[in-house]
Amino acid sequence: MADLLRSEVSPESIHVRILGSEGCVNTRPTVQLVTDIARILNLSIKIETILVTTLEQAEKLRFLGSPTVQINGLDIEPSARESTAFGFT
Repeated sequence: MADLLRSEVSPESIHVRILGSEGCVNTRPTVQLVTDIARILNLSIKIETILVTTLEQAEKLRFLGSPTVQINGLDIEPSARESTAFGFT
């Protein structure tokens, strides 16, 4: 993820979206990890957390599982970017 932050986006426009489902124990630690990485890299970023509650929302937001991390709309997992297996896991 640090490589993605450094190489594919400019520091002025980093928007991190963290998508999670209810009861996911990994969402909060993921938010903390992203915050820590931004601090280490001395980046000012906007972090948005979204609770995904419907299949329609999952499809619209490209939610593949909880948590999903996107930077400027791109999933941090390159292999997930073309996936259409949206839903709750």
